[in-house]
Amino acid sequence: MAQRTLPHDLVRTQQEWDRTYRALAQRPGRRAVLRRRLLRLSTRLYFHPALARPGARVELERLAREPDEA
Repeated sequence: MAQRTLPHDLVRTQQEWDRTYRALAQRPGRRAVLRRRLLRLSTRLYFHPALARPGARVELERLAREPDEA
């Protein structure tokens, strides 16, 4: 297992973004609520200072898809 170099809250935000994106595709009746949530999460991710270094976004996506450790 590789050592995490990104904050845990950032990984959680990416996981929440992924879940929201999938929900938007599956539940067309709740579009407005899910789109606002997706926009809010996207803003958090885009402006997070930990993502300023090269390769951080790729690492974030990899970490967000790993199973949680117990």
